[in-house]
Amino acid sequence: MQTKTVKRRSVRASSPAPLQDERPANDGEGGASDLEIYERIITSIMEHRLPPGTKLGEDKLANIFGASRARVRQVLARLALERVVVLHPNRGAFVAEPTVEDAREVFEVRRPLEALVVRRIIAKKDPAIIARLRAHVEAEEAARAARDRRAIIRLSGEYHILLAELSGNALTARLMHELASLTCLIIFLYDAPSVPACRDQEHSEITQALADRDEATAIRLMTEHLEHVEACLDLSRGRPEELDLEAALAS
Repeated sequence: MQTKTVKRRSVRASSPAPLQDERPANDGEGGASDLEIYERIITSIMEHRLPPGTKLGEDKLANIFGASRARVRQVLARLALERVVVLHPNRGAFVAEPTVEDAREVFEVRRPLEALVVRRIIAKKDPAIIARLRAHVEAEEAARAARDRRAIIRLSGEYHILLAELSGNALTARLMHELASLTCLIIFLYDAPSVPACRDQEHSEITQALADRDEATAIRLMTEHLEHVEACLDLSRGRPEELDLEAALAS
């Protein structure tokens, strides 16, 4: 069964320079654009292909993407601004490794933030929003039917990003984008990477409560959903082994 694909529409924080969606002419044939490099790295993190602590060497990334080191450095700076990457002087860039305290803080922030998103979605009373959410839930169900673990993990995180985007609050969407990426790293570190930290029907139930404009139920379901994800964390889990960077970033 073929997995239904939902195009990811990211909301990104401000950076020193905007990422370009076109490849500069002087970078040679076949090179990826700045935006493509960014999306490939983010997608690999969301799909648990890039573990926390992975070194993102500029030379290796430049070779993988057919881009200059300067452009790779710009993308890494954007990712560092979003706290997905950490830049160490004289050592380079590494995928962030959220601590146990970071994990607690992420969920502490997400609970009230997602309640705000629920309220804004319901206040909009827009059937088109519900249709988009249902389409996303259908993509999640298709991924589960196909047993596509990478897609399941990515789509689970992207559901929350989509909710925040549809709420119409740009700052909330920007924060949720960062928090969802950090949550993927947290799950990678402290939960079994092959098991999504979402019960199959939770997003569907939340979407139905939003469609019914039942604010109390929607907030309760969202809170329980986040509590379940947090409860699944195994804080005793060690760090993952080093991996092949080029294989993890394969498109």
